[in-house]
Amino acid sequence: MEQQAETETTPGVAAARPVDTEEEMEMIDRSRQRGGATVDCDGGVRDPENVSAPLAFPGTQKRGNYLSRLRDRKLLLEEKKFLCSAALCMGVLGILLMIIHSEICRLSFQPGSNAAFILNCFISLSTACLLISLAVFHYKDVRLFIIDHNYIDWRIAMTGRRVLLFILELLVCSIHPVGTYWSLHLPTNSSSPALPCVSEDHGVALMDLERLACILMFLRLYLVHRVMLLHSKVLLSASYRSVGSLNSIKFTFRLVLKMMLNKYPTRMLMVFIMFFWITASWMLTLCERHTHESTAHMGTAMWLIAITFLTVGYGDVSPYTSCGKVVCLFAGLLGVACTAMLVAVVAKKLALNKGEEYVHYFMMNIQTTKRLRHAAANVLRECWLLHRTTLKSRSRREHRRRQRCFLDAIIAFRHLRLHQKQLRHDSSEMVDLPKLHQIMTDLSNNWNSWCQKVEVRLRILEEKVDNLNRAFEITSELLCQVLDPPNRENR
Repeated sequence: MEQQAETETTPGVAAARPVDTEEEMEMIDRSRQRGGATVDCDGGVRDPENVSAPLAFPGTQKRGNYLSRLRDRKLLLEEKKFLCSAALCMGVLGILLMIIHSEICRLSFQPGSNAAFILNCFISLSTACLLISLAVFHYKDVRLFIIDHNYIDWRIAMTGRRVLLFILELLVCSIHPVGTYWSLHLPTNSSSPALPCVSEDHGVALMDLERLACILMFLRLYLVHRVMLLHSKVLLSASYRSVGSLNSIKFTFRLVLKMMLNKYPTRMLMVFIMFFWITASWMLTLCERHTHESTAHMGTAMWLIAITFLTVGYGDVSPYTSCGKVVCLFAGLLGVACTAMLVAVVAKKLALNKGEEYVHYFMMNIQTTKRLRHAAANVLRECWLLHRTTLKSRSRREHRRRQRCFLDAIIAFRHLRLHQKQLRHDSSEMVDLPKLHQIMTDLSNNWNSWCQKVEVRLRILEEKVDNLNRAFEITSELLCQVLDPPNRENR
């Protein structure tokens, strides 16, 4: 009986429990014939309509499953980093091939040539690799989202916003010039300028479309922010993530960019300004190339972008096409923002730190005190000279001259006193908070120690007073005993 009870209560052994009655055998056979119900481990029948799907993985409460999820998460993060870097490389490669295609076609190739066709094939191949990398990257991102939120079905992670962003990203990255395919083996006019390797036989609309596709290829550089975020030490450091989670801080590209600008402000701004300057200049030459104006040359375009970026605008050079005007407008708007940041960085670099401010105000106070003493001495000297002139000299001219010198000395003394007050006011505003906190802490500690000493002395005084009370009571009892014995004997 004890063995039978153990087999019925032990998990994993209940599945091997024998069926005793014929009714249970018939019930199991009927359920297997129906095929719709399931049999429990204990031999019972369970309706599939009442079975609820689990919301999480069945083994998430096990330690081994947690470790496997952590390993999977780490591998997915590494794969995301690699795929994002590969996508950025493919995007930059496509942009470089597009620039080479545009420049070489203008110099040596004819529209519809085989070399231009090969270059355009490489551009399309890099674009295809970029799209594949992005698709795999988003697939890994969805898997990582499922692991982080402990989901089973991947369709839960496919929200409308995620799908829309993925489609928009694919559309942006798929933009590249394809005019060479259309102009291959077609009659061309060698005397007419073609851009880029597109014959004017197709009309101005195709050339404008190719120009726009070349400019929009630079939108692929948005992948830089994703690479910076995935490769930043802020996101990879466990200490950063733990402290950030305690303070409810989300680690986004904005936070990473702020930290990098705070750590390397001059370097970041100069690199961005130089890259934007060169890129915008090439875009301007691309827009103005078919006009045969001075802005079609790289040097003039760089000069125009520079004066527009710095919001100077001499007016000696101006764009002629609508595309060039849009590029210059964008350069001006971005130049205002970058100039403001440069001014803030320069002001921060020129500002004195606490130690430098302390030394500066200390030396200025010493110099002002010396000048104030000299000014006071000058006032006394001019007062004495005025008094001596009043007594000895009868010339009114000399008397008025001494009066003017005396008043000038008084005015100089007052100015120096005002300057000293202003200097003391400025130095008083320069409060060193850590030092003030240390002073207040020391005062608080001294006050607490003094209070403790007072409490100890009060306790000692209370004990002494208690001892005195006891002594008075004992003394009064002794006196009573000494004075009262005759009365007691009479009683």
